[in-house]
Amino acid sequence: MQLEDRTALRRVAGLSTELTDVTEVEYRQLRLERVVLVGVWTTGTAAQAESSMTELAALAETAGSEVLEALMQRRDKPDAATYIGSGKAKEVRDIVLATGADTVICDGELTPAQLNALEKVVKVKVIDRTALILDIFAQHATSREGKAQVAFAQMEYMLPRLRGWGESMSRQAGGRAGSNGGVGLRGPGETKIETDRRRIRERMAKLRREIKGMKQARDTKREQRLSGTVPSIAIVGYTNAGKSSLLNALTGSGVLVQNALFATLDPTTRKSTLEDGREIVLTDTVGFVRHLPTQLVEAFRSTLEEVTDADLLLHVVDGSDPLPIDQIKAVREVITDVVREQDAKMPPELLVVNKIDAADPVQLTQLRGLLDGARFVSAKTGEGIDALRDHLAEILSEPDVLVDVLVPYTRGDLVARIHTDGRIVQSTHEEEGTRVEARVPESLAAALVEFTATVPSA
Repeated sequence: MQLEDRTALRRVAGLSTELTDVTEVEYRQLRLERVVLVGVWTTGTAAQAESSMTELAALAETAGSEVLEALMQRRDKPDAATYIGSGKAKEVRDIVLATGADTVICDGELTPAQLNALEKVVKVKVIDRTALILDIFAQHATSREGKAQVAFAQMEYMLPRLRGWGESMSRQAGGRAGSNGGVGLRGPGETKIETDRRRIRERMAKLRREIKGMKQARDTKREQRLSGTVPSIAIVGYTNAGKSSLLNALTGSGVLVQNALFATLDPTTRKSTLEDGREIVLTDTVGFVRHLPTQLVEAFRSTLEEVTDADLLLHVVDGSDPLPIDQIKAVREVITDVVREQDAKMPPELLVVNKIDAADPVQLTQLRGLLDGARFVSAKTGEGIDALRDHLAEILSEPDVLVDVLVPYTRGDLVARIHTDGRIVQSTHEEEGTRVEARVPESLAAALVEFTATVPSA
């Protein structure tokens, strides 16, 4: 239903009301239609540079645009003035005229000066990779917390990039020194753009307080989960690696699945039962991407904290991607930063290579050699899912105290705790109470000492 709702309204091409002169507008919302991609290749191999541009094209299409052309320039570093240099900027202008594009997207984060200078040359709207990702997040956020986090990140990005012309630079008050303006109306006054900046800061402060309050509610729910002994598994990975599909395959839930980048933003928690009867909790987290905007990492801090409290990280890798190792590095960088800031211990990690049904067999063979201990699955076809379940049952710590107790019928709460937190070996009903032989955590074993029927065997 969520997927149907997301695709219910579609853009009709050719009905643009964009102004010819881009300097006539003060603040423009991100509106993508026909775009030209521009990238600067500074480091890495040609394959990595092309992969980055392919990813930028996928981001643009996810945001609802049509990619017409992609250009890549080899430079030691981006040009300080126009990102690609004045000569190349004029070439981009020629391509914009030839293709009829109305937007240029740069594969990097541009400074406000670069954005303004490049826009003056190409004479159409210019946005960068960060603005593009923020727009996708704004489209896909559904929960109250997710919308607040995205709004905060967008304002933080927009604040130093506010521009204005004409009326926006006029003074709101003052400018009447020596006249009869009266008290409070003397001096240069405040421009409209300065007023807008102040209002954005006030709105950001309000959003920061709201996110902090929602973080407390999330922490409370997380503490309730952690207070039990049910193992918690956080599913992490690159965007569109198949995290939600894997969650559905392991739990049988109906979480939104879409072949798009950042389709899932809000963390989803579901329970599953292993073959031995034990329950586990799996949490699907927001996906990562290379050069993830720092504004988003900061805004989604409370969401990413799900990672630090997990008993196990299920790191999902797209086996069909041309550069899966680069994906792994990008995800680990973000997780390491979050764990370091929380001053927490890095949870153990299990690599799961997904989409083996669509992957190149030669590349899969190479990955099996490079990624020791990784599991190879296909959430789409179900291949390897049962083996993954069995492996999870093996590596998750099992309750290590074997008890043999006779619990009175008046203490049904203890029997319920044994079923929830432990693993039943044998259970019978006798005249005095319920006779249970089970493996339980040490804390529960201490509460059952007085009901010991026999000395438990090893």
